[in-house]
Amino acid sequence: MPQNSSGIIITGMKIAVNAWFYESLHTGSGQYLRHLVEALRQLAPEIQLELVTPRKRDDLSKIKFEQSDFPRAAQRMKADLAFVPYWAPPLACAVPLVVTIHDIIPLVLPEYRGKAQHRLYTSLVRATSANAAAILTDSEHSRADIIARLGVPAERVSAIPLAADARFSQVLTEAEAIRVTEKYNLPEKYVFYLGGFDPRKNIETLLQVYVWAGIAIGDEYPLVVSGSPDERVAVPGGKSITLSEMARQLEVDDCVRFIGRADEADKPALYAMSRAFLYPSRYEGFGLNPLEAMSSGVPVVGSNASSLPEVVGDGGWLVDPADARRMAGALIATCVEDELHDRLAQRAVLHAAKFSWQRAAYETLAVFNRVMNAR
Repeated sequence: MPQNSSGIIITGMKIAVNAWFYESLHTGSGQYLRHLVEALRQLAPEIQLELVTPRKRDDLSKIKFEQSDFPRAAQRMKADLAFVPYWAPPLACAVPLVVTIHDIIPLVLPEYRGKAQHRLYTSLVRATSANAAAILTDSEHSRADIIARLGVPAERVSAIPLAADARFSQVLTEAEAIRVTEKYNLPEKYVFYLGGFDPRKNIETLLQVYVWAGIAIGDEYPLVVSGSPDERVAVPGGKSITLSEMARQLEVDDCVRFIGRADEADKPALYAMSRAFLYPSRYEGFGLNPLEAMSSGVPVVGSNASSLPEVVGDGGWLVDPADARRMAGALIATCVEDELHDRLAQRAVLHAAKFSWQRAAYETLAVFNRVMNAR
Protein backbone atom coordinates (compact mmCIF):
# COMPACT_ATOMS: atom_id res chain seq x y z
CA MET A 1 0.00 0.00 0.00
CA PRO A 2 1.59 3.37 -0.97
CA GLN A 3 2.72 5.87 1.65
CA ASN A 4 3.30 9.59 1.58
CA SER A 5 6.42 11.32 2.85
CA SER A 6 5.05 11.59 6.39
CA GLY A 7 4.84 7.81 6.69
CA ILE A 8 1.04 7.74 6.94
CA ILE A 9 -0.50 5.01 4.81
CA ILE A 10 -2.43 6.49 1.90
CA THR A 11 -5.20 4.53 0.29
CA GLY A 12 -5.85 6.78 -2.70
CA MET A 13 -9.05 7.83 -1.01
CA LYS A 14 -11.61 10.33 -2.25
CA ILE A 15 -13.12 12.52 0.46
CA ALA A 16 -16.27 14.59 0.01
CA VAL A 17 -16.03 17.71 2.19
CA ASN A 18 -19.00 19.73 3.38
CA ALA A 19 -17.80 23.21 2.34
CA TRP A 20 -20.70 25.30 3.67
CA PHE A 21 -18.27 27.56 5.59
CA TYR A 22 -15.43 27.53 3.05
CA GLU A 23 -16.04 31.12 1.94
CA SER A 24 -16.91 32.35 5.46
CA LEU A 25 -13.44 33.35 6.58
CA HIS A 26 -14.85 35.57 9.34
CA THR A 27 -16.04 32.45 11.16
CA GLY A 28 -14.02 29.96 13.16
CA SER A 29 -15.49 27.09 11.15
CA GLY A 30 -14.44 28.75 7.90
CA GLN A 31 -10.89 29.37 9.08
CA TYR A 32 -10.63 25.81 10.40
CA LEU A 33 -11.75 24.33 7.10
CA ARG A 34 -9.44 26.50 4.98
CA HIS A 35 -6.36 25.81 7.11
CA LEU A 36 -7.04 22.09 7.40
CA VAL A 37 -7.76 21.55 3.68
CA GLU A 38 -4.59 23.43 2.73
CA ALA A 39 -2.49 21.43 5.20
CA LEU A 40 -4.02 18.11 4.09
CA ARG A 41 -3.30 18.89 0.44
CA GLN A 42 0.31 19.69 1.28
CA LEU A 43 0.73 16.63 3.46
CA ALA A 44 -0.96 14.13 1.15
CA PRO A 45 -1.49 15.39 -2.41
CA GLU A 46 -2.50 11.83 -3.38
CA ILE A 47 -5.85 12.26 -1.62
CA GLN A 48 -8.78 13.70 -3.57
CA LEU A 49 -10.48 16.33 -1.43
CA GLU A 50 -13.72 17.24 -3.21
CA LEU A 51 -15.37 20.38 -1.79
CA VAL A 52 -19.16 20.26 -1.96
CA THR A 53 -20.56 23.81 -1.92
CA PRO A 54 -24.19 24.98 -1.54
CA ARG A 55 -26.19 26.72 -4.25
CA LYS A 56 -28.09 28.92 -1.80
CA ARG A 57 -27.26 30.28 1.65
CA ASP A 58 -30.07 30.75 4.16
CA ASP A 59 -31.30 28.85 7.23
CA LEU A 60 -33.63 26.50 5.36
CA SER A 61 -31.10 25.89 2.59
CA LYS A 62 -28.47 25.09 5.22
CA ILE A 63 -30.50 22.26 6.73
CA LYS A 64 -31.37 20.89 3.28
CA PHE A 65 -27.73 21.07 2.22
CA GLU A 66 -26.50 19.31 5.37
CA GLN A 67 -29.18 16.61 5.49
CA SER A 68 -29.80 15.93 1.80
CA ASP A 69 -27.62 17.68 -0.79
CA PHE A 70 -24.26 16.90 0.78
CA PRO A 71 -24.77 13.17 1.52
CA ARG A 72 -26.25 12.67 -1.96
CA ALA A 73 -23.27 14.42 -3.55
CA ALA A 74 -20.88 12.23 -1.54
CA GLN A 75 -22.64 9.10 -2.77
CA ARG A 76 -22.87 10.35 -6.35
CA MET A 77 -19.13 11.05 -6.57
CA LYS A 78 -18.40 7.60 -5.07
CA ALA A 79 -16.49 9.13 -2.19
CA ASP A 80 -14.73 6.83 0.25
CA LEU A 81 -15.44 9.20 3.15
CA ALA A 82 -17.71 12.13 3.87
CA PHE A 83 -16.21 14.84 6.07
CA VAL A 84 -18.32 17.45 7.86
CA PRO A 85 -15.96 19.98 9.50
CA TYR A 86 -18.53 21.34 11.96
CA TRP A 87 -21.35 19.90 14.09
CA ALA A 88 -23.98 19.14 11.45
CA PRO A 89 -23.76 15.52 10.29
CA PRO A 90 -26.55 14.14 8.08
CA LEU A 91 -29.07 11.79 9.64
CA ALA A 92 -28.48 9.26 6.86
CA CYS A 93 -25.37 8.89 4.73
CA ALA A 94 -24.38 5.96 2.52
CA VAL A 95 -20.72 6.96 2.86
CA PRO A 96 -18.71 6.55 6.11
CA LEU A 97 -18.91 9.83 7.97
CA VAL A 98 -16.28 11.82 9.90
CA VAL A 99 -17.49 14.95 11.70
CA THR A 100 -15.72 17.68 13.63
CA ILE A 101 -17.49 18.83 16.80
CA HIS A 102 -15.60 21.88 18.02
CA ASP A 103 -17.67 22.02 21.21
CA ILE A 104 -21.13 21.16 22.52
CA ILE A 105 -21.84 24.46 24.23
CA PRO A 106 -25.67 24.24 23.82
CA LEU A 107 -25.64 20.97 25.77
CA VAL A 108 -23.18 22.09 28.46
CA LEU A 109 -24.40 25.63 29.19
CA PRO A 110 -28.17 26.15 29.70
CA GLU A 111 -28.05 29.82 28.65
CA TYR A 112 -27.10 28.74 25.11
CA ARG A 113 -30.11 26.55 24.44
CA GLY A 114 -31.96 29.44 22.83
CA LYS A 115 -35.26 29.41 21.01
CA ALA A 116 -37.34 26.37 20.07
CA GLN A 117 -35.89 26.20 16.54
CA HIS A 118 -32.36 26.24 17.93
CA ARG A 119 -33.19 23.44 20.39
CA LEU A 120 -34.75 21.45 17.54
CA TYR A 121 -31.62 21.88 15.41
CA THR A 122 -29.37 20.87 18.33
CA SER A 123 -31.51 17.79 18.92
CA LEU A 124 -31.15 16.84 15.26
CA VAL A 125 -27.38 17.10 15.15
CA ARG A 126 -27.11 15.40 18.54
CA ALA A 127 -29.06 12.42 17.21
CA THR A 128 -27.10 12.23 13.97
CA SER A 129 -23.72 12.25 15.75
CA ALA A 130 -24.28 8.61 16.70
CA ASN A 131 -24.00 7.72 13.00
CA ALA A 132 -20.47 9.09 12.62
CA ALA A 133 -17.68 6.58 12.08
CA ALA A 134 -15.35 9.03 13.82
CA ILE A 135 -15.61 12.36 15.58
CA LEU A 136 -12.87 14.97 15.72
CA THR A 137 -12.74 17.68 18.36
CA ASP A 138 -10.32 20.41 19.38
CA SER A 139 -9.29 19.52 22.93
CA GLU A 140 -9.26 16.75 25.50
CA HIS A 141 -11.80 18.73 27.51
CA SER A 142 -14.23 18.81 24.58
CA ARG A 143 -13.57 15.12 23.95
CA ALA A 144 -14.63 14.31 27.52
CA ASP A 145 -17.77 16.45 27.13
CA ILE A 146 -18.71 14.71 23.87
CA ILE A 147 -18.24 11.22 25.32
CA ALA A 148 -20.26 12.11 28.43
CA ARG A 149 -23.06 14.14 26.80
CA LEU A 150 -23.52 12.36 23.46
CA GLY A 151 -22.86 8.82 24.66
CA VAL A 152 -20.34 8.18 21.86
CA PRO A 153 -17.80 5.39 22.45
CA ALA A 154 -14.48 6.88 23.53
CA GLU A 155 -12.52 5.11 20.79
CA ARG A 156 -14.50 7.00 18.13
CA VAL A 157 -13.61 10.48 19.44
CA SER A 158 -10.17 12.02 18.74
CA ALA A 159 -8.86 15.30 20.17
CA ILE A 160 -6.87 17.13 17.49
CA PRO A 161 -5.75 20.64 18.54
CA LEU A 162 -6.12 23.64 16.27
CA ALA A 163 -3.31 26.10 15.50
CA ALA A 164 -2.77 29.82 15.12
CA ASP A 165 -2.18 31.24 11.66
CA ALA A 166 1.52 31.71 10.85
CA ARG A 167 1.06 35.48 10.54
CA PHE A 168 0.73 35.74 14.35
CA SER A 169 4.31 34.58 14.81
CA GLN A 170 5.83 37.00 12.30
CA VAL A 171 8.04 39.86 13.52
CA LEU A 172 6.11 43.12 13.75
CA THR A 173 7.63 45.88 11.62
CA GLU A 174 7.90 49.43 12.90
CA ALA A 175 5.79 50.70 10.00
CA GLU A 176 2.97 48.26 10.81
CA ALA A 177 3.12 49.15 14.50
CA ILE A 178 2.80 52.86 13.69
CA ARG A 179 -0.05 52.25 11.23
CA VAL A 180 -2.14 50.19 13.67
CA THR A 181 -1.37 52.48 16.61
CA GLU A 182 -2.63 55.50 14.68
CA LYS A 183 -5.64 53.65 13.26
CA TYR A 184 -6.96 52.66 16.71
CA ASN A 185 -5.43 55.53 18.71
CA LEU A 186 -3.68 53.04 20.96
CA PRO A 187 -1.86 53.97 24.16
CA GLU A 188 1.88 53.34 24.32
CA LYS A 189 1.36 50.32 26.59
CA TYR A 190 -1.76 48.28 27.20
CA VAL A 191 -3.39 44.98 28.17
CA PHE A 192 -5.51 43.49 25.38
CA TYR A 193 -8.80 41.61 25.09
CA LEU A 194 -10.10 40.20 21.82
CA GLY A 195 -13.00 37.75 21.79
CA GLY A 196 -16.76 37.49 22.02
CA PHE A 197 -19.17 39.16 24.43
CA ASP A 198 -21.64 36.32 25.02
CA PRO A 199 -22.22 35.02 28.56
CA ARG A 200 -19.47 32.37 28.68
CA LYS A 201 -16.83 34.99 27.86
CA ASN A 202 -17.23 36.35 31.41
CA ILE A 203 -17.03 40.02 30.43
CA GLU A 204 -18.05 41.33 33.84
CA THR A 205 -15.02 39.62 35.38
CA LEU A 206 -12.87 41.02 32.54
CA LEU A 207 -13.78 44.55 33.67
CA GLN A 208 -13.82 43.70 37.38
CA VAL A 209 -10.14 42.80 37.12
CA TYR A 210 -9.51 46.52 36.64
CA VAL A 211 -11.49 47.34 39.77
CA TRP A 212 -8.53 45.80 41.59
CA ALA A 213 -5.74 46.36 39.05
CA GLY A 214 -6.71 49.84 37.88
CA ILE A 215 -5.13 51.69 40.82
CA ALA A 216 -1.80 49.93 40.30
CA ILE A 217 -1.52 49.72 36.49
CA GLY A 218 -4.55 51.46 34.99
CA ASP A 219 -2.64 54.55 33.88
CA GLU A 220 0.40 52.74 32.47
CA TYR A 221 -1.37 49.62 31.20
CA PRO A 222 -5.03 50.38 30.42
CA LEU A 223 -7.28 47.60 29.16
CA VAL A 224 -7.87 47.85 25.39
CA VAL A 225 -10.98 45.95 24.29
CA SER A 226 -11.61 45.00 20.67
CA GLY A 227 -15.28 45.87 20.64
CA SER A 228 -17.75 48.73 20.47
CA PRO A 229 -18.74 50.55 23.67
CA ASP A 230 -22.34 50.02 22.52
CA GLU A 231 -21.95 46.22 22.46
CA ARG A 232 -24.56 44.72 24.77
CA VAL A 233 -23.60 42.23 27.47
CA ALA A 234 -25.98 39.95 29.36
CA VAL A 235 -26.28 40.51 33.11
CA PRO A 236 -28.17 38.51 35.79
CA GLY A 237 -31.94 38.75 35.58
CA GLY A 238 -32.18 38.27 31.82
CA LYS A 239 -31.24 41.88 31.08
CA SER A 240 -28.34 43.39 29.19
CA ILE A 241 -26.30 46.58 29.33
CA THR A 242 -23.68 48.10 27.06
CA LEU A 243 -19.97 47.65 27.65
CA SER A 244 -19.61 51.36 28.35
CA GLU A 245 -22.43 51.22 30.93
CA MET A 246 -20.83 48.24 32.64
CA ALA A 247 -17.47 50.02 32.76
CA ARG A 248 -19.12 53.12 34.31
CA GLN A 249 -21.01 51.06 36.89
CA LEU A 250 -17.78 49.34 37.92
CA GLU A 251 -15.98 52.72 37.89
CA VAL A 252 -13.25 51.50 35.52
CA ASP A 253 -14.18 53.63 32.51
CA ASP A 254 -11.07 55.77 33.03
CA CYS A 255 -8.75 52.80 32.40
CA VAL A 256 -10.72 50.76 29.82
CA ARG A 257 -10.71 51.73 26.14
CA PHE A 258 -13.01 50.31 23.46
CA ILE A 259 -11.52 50.45 19.97
CA GLY A 260 -14.34 48.87 17.94
CA ARG A 261 -14.13 45.53 16.20
CA ALA A 262 -10.57 45.02 15.03
CA ASP A 263 -10.03 44.30 11.36
CA GLU A 264 -8.63 40.82 10.74
CA ALA A 265 -5.47 42.21 9.12
CA ASP A 266 -4.69 44.30 12.22
CA LYS A 267 -4.97 41.55 14.83
CA PRO A 268 -1.32 40.37 14.76
CA ALA A 269 -0.10 43.90 15.54
CA LEU A 270 -2.74 44.45 18.24
CA TYR A 271 -1.61 41.27 19.99
CA ALA A 272 2.11 41.85 19.54
CA MET A 273 2.11 45.40 20.95
CA SER A 274 0.24 44.43 24.13
CA ARG A 275 1.91 43.67 27.45
CA ALA A 276 -0.49 40.83 28.31
CA PHE A 277 -3.64 39.20 26.98
CA LEU A 278 -6.53 39.08 29.47
CA TYR A 279 -8.98 36.20 28.90
CA PRO A 280 -11.31 35.16 31.77
CA SER A 281 -13.63 32.92 29.69
CA ARG A 282 -15.68 30.36 31.61
CA TYR A 283 -15.89 27.85 28.74
CA GLU A 284 -13.95 27.23 25.52
CA GLY A 285 -13.96 24.26 23.21
CA PHE A 286 -10.38 25.23 22.41
CA GLY A 287 -9.39 28.90 22.87
CA LEU A 288 -7.81 30.18 19.67
CA ASN A 289 -7.48 33.81 20.82
CA PRO A 290 -5.08 32.99 23.68
CA LEU A 291 -3.05 30.81 21.31
CA GLU A 292 -2.81 33.68 18.81
CA ALA A 293 -1.59 35.96 21.59
CA MET A 294 1.01 33.43 22.71
CA SER A 295 2.21 32.95 19.13
CA SER A 296 2.78 36.73 19.12
CA GLY A 297 4.97 36.45 22.22
CA VAL A 298 2.36 37.77 24.65
CA PRO A 299 1.68 36.10 28.03
CA VAL A 300 -1.91 35.16 28.85
CA VAL A 301 -3.60 36.01 32.15
CA GLY A 302 -6.94 34.32 32.39
CA SER A 303 -9.15 31.46 33.39
CA ASN A 304 -8.21 27.91 34.33
CA ALA A 305 -11.58 26.64 33.07
CA SER A 306 -12.42 24.05 30.40
CA SER A 307 -9.76 23.64 27.67
CA LEU A 308 -7.72 26.75 28.45
CA PRO A 309 -5.06 24.96 30.57
CA GLU A 310 -4.38 22.69 27.56
CA VAL A 311 -3.96 25.63 25.22
CA VAL A 312 -2.08 28.05 27.49
CA GLY A 313 0.13 25.55 29.31
CA ASP A 314 2.97 27.38 31.06
CA GLY A 315 2.69 30.39 28.75
CA GLY A 316 0.44 32.29 31.10
CA TRP A 317 -1.08 32.65 34.53
CA LEU A 318 -4.49 30.99 34.95
CA VAL A 319 -6.84 31.33 37.92
CA ASP A 320 -10.47 30.65 38.83
CA PRO A 321 -12.70 32.54 36.34
CA ALA A 322 -14.81 33.91 39.21
CA ASP A 323 -11.82 35.32 41.11
CA ALA A 324 -11.31 38.79 39.62
CA ARG A 325 -9.14 39.88 42.54
CA ARG A 326 -6.64 37.07 42.12
CA MET A 327 -6.66 37.54 38.34
CA ALA A 328 -5.85 41.21 38.93
CA GLY A 329 -2.88 40.21 41.08
CA ALA A 330 -1.60 37.94 38.34
CA LEU A 331 -2.05 40.69 35.76
CA ILE A 332 -0.26 43.31 37.88
CA ALA A 333 2.70 40.97 38.43
CA THR A 334 2.89 40.10 34.73
CA CYS A 335 2.86 43.75 33.70
CA VAL A 336 5.27 45.26 36.23
CA GLU A 337 7.78 42.46 36.86
CA ASP A 338 9.97 42.42 33.76
CA GLU A 339 11.69 39.14 34.60
CA LEU A 340 8.37 37.36 35.14
CA HIS A 341 6.88 38.89 32.00
CA ASP A 342 9.83 37.91 29.84
CA ARG A 343 9.89 34.37 31.21
CA LEU A 344 6.16 33.91 30.53
CA ALA A 345 6.52 35.45 27.06
CA GLN A 346 9.31 33.03 26.17
CA ARG A 347 7.29 30.08 27.45
CA ALA A 348 4.26 31.33 25.52
CA VAL A 349 6.13 31.25 22.21
CA LEU A 350 7.60 27.80 22.90
CA HIS A 351 4.25 26.33 23.94
CA ALA A 352 2.37 27.88 21.01
CA ALA A 353 4.91 26.33 18.62
CA LYS A 354 3.65 22.88 19.65
CA PHE A 355 0.40 23.61 17.80
CA SER A 356 0.50 23.56 13.99
CA TRP A 357 -1.83 22.91 11.08
CA GLN A 358 0.68 20.33 9.83
CA ARG A 359 0.19 18.41 13.06
CA ALA A 360 -3.60 18.81 12.80
CA ALA A 361 -3.53 17.50 9.21
CA TYR A 362 -1.31 14.54 10.16
CA GLU A 363 -3.60 13.48 13.01
CA THR A 364 -6.75 14.05 10.92
CA LEU A 365 -5.35 11.93 8.13
CA ALA A 366 -4.61 9.17 10.63
CA VAL A 367 -8.30 9.16 11.62
CA PHE A 368 -9.37 9.05 7.96
CA ASN A 369 -7.14 6.04 7.38
CA ARG A 370 -8.40 4.31 10.50
CA VAL A 371 -11.98 4.67 9.26
CA MET A 372 -10.97 3.36 5.83
CA ASN A 373 -9.11 0.39 7.30
CA ALA A 374 -12.13 -0.45 9.46
CA ARG A 375 -14.20 -0.83 6.29
